[in-house]
Amino acid sequence: MHFFMCFNNLMINTYLLLFVAIAFEVAGTMMLPLSQNFTKAFPTAILLVAYGLSFYFLAIVSTKLPLSVVYASWAGIGIFSVAILSYIFYKQSLNWQTLIGLFLVVIGVTIINLYKTS
Repeated sequence: MHFFMCFNNLMINTYLLLFVAIAFEVAGTMMLPLSQNFTKAFPTAILLVAYGLSFYFLAIVSTKLPLSVVYASWAGIGIFSVAILSYIFYKQSLNWQTLIGLFLVVIGVTIINLYKTS
């Protein structure tokens, strides 16, 4: 019983680190327009730090989960998050076709995570 509890805690911590990596990647991506082609120092610095931390946590997670699962989750959830946040903060449009596509990405990432092999 103790083994399974430790295993579950390890998996929870691994997925938490994956979500941290995704959050930093999304933060960095959201800074791209504000950096104005890297001419604005503060947004550029945030962007570089965020991407650096994202890749750091991604590297840690990639030693604990299959790389296909890690990258599909990182990219898919990142795409979904950036699209939604761009709609909210940058007033970029989202039509119904785009929304369906975004939900298909989330469904795909979910399926990959449900049926991953160790």
